[in-house]
Amino acid sequence: MNDNGFIEEALRLVQEGVTVTFPVTGQSMLPFIIGGKESVILHAPGLTAVGDVVLAWVDGNRYVVHRIINIDGDRVTLMGDGNVRGTEHCLLKDVKARVTHVVSADNKKRDLYSRWRVRAAKLWYWLRPIRRYLLAIYRRL
Repeated sequence: MNDNGFIEEALRLVQEGVTVTFPVTGQSMLPFIIGGKESVILHAPGLTAVGDVVLAWVDGNRYVVHRIINIDGDRVTLMGDGNVRGTEHCLLKDVKARVTHVVSADNKKRDLYSRWRVRAAKLWYWLRPIRRYLLAIYRRL
């Protein structure tokens, strides 16, 4: 089964109301989600809002786990927390699941929407001009 087939099977389960723990790869969500080391817990998207981390079908050709940075009508703009520029776009109907928790390699579960994580994510968004330097430091630690 290819990656899209694996993702689509996970999404089928999410649509049936099953909570799915899903491994993530890549570094686009640093420092909040560490690809290759952590997994995310997916739920049906429900009402989506700016700041939500979602699994979405973007630009009509791939799935990403990124944060919503803007909703304009039915158009959604997403950006990875670990990205210094560049966004992806999709329609609201292409937001397939909402990420609620991150699961570490030692099976500890962290809520992505705790008060301090929401504040940290907002601050991180506003630090985009210097995010490159902060990420360079983070990767060396």
